Amino acid sequence: MASSYKGQNLFGSGPHRFALGTLGEVVVSDLSLGGFSSDSFAVGPRELEVVVTGRLAAASEAALWTLRDAIVAQLVSPPAGGTLIDTHGRSWSDMSFITYDEGDRTDRGRVWSMSYRAVFRRFHLSQGQRPTE
Repeated sequence: MASSYKGQNLFGSGPHRFALGTLGEVVVSDLSLGGFSSDSFAVGPRELEVVVTGRLAAASEAALWTLRDAIVAQLVSPPAGGTLIDTHGRSWSDMSFITYDEGDRTDRGRVWSMSYRAVFRRFHLSQGQRPTE
């Protein structure tokens, strides 16, 4: 099974893996809120984050740029949610593509390849909403 985001096979050109980001509770210190104690406060569950790492691989440098451009085109503002599916068929709905980092070099040999890291997040609030005070 191929992985996909919004129905597009963005990462299937080379090896890649999916990992969950940090799970649990968001905790802030009283000091960060302007207080004077060493107390901490749990403010709610972390938003779900899925990190995809791997290598893009193509037969030419131009083809590698085409793969990169297809990924970057999915980085929109404001982020728009879509379904992210890993290579084992596990899916996460309403995931927004929020960051993409490439490795520091393009490797050239039988194929052109480059490492990357892509981060997807499921926001608790829909875009444009603000928490009530």
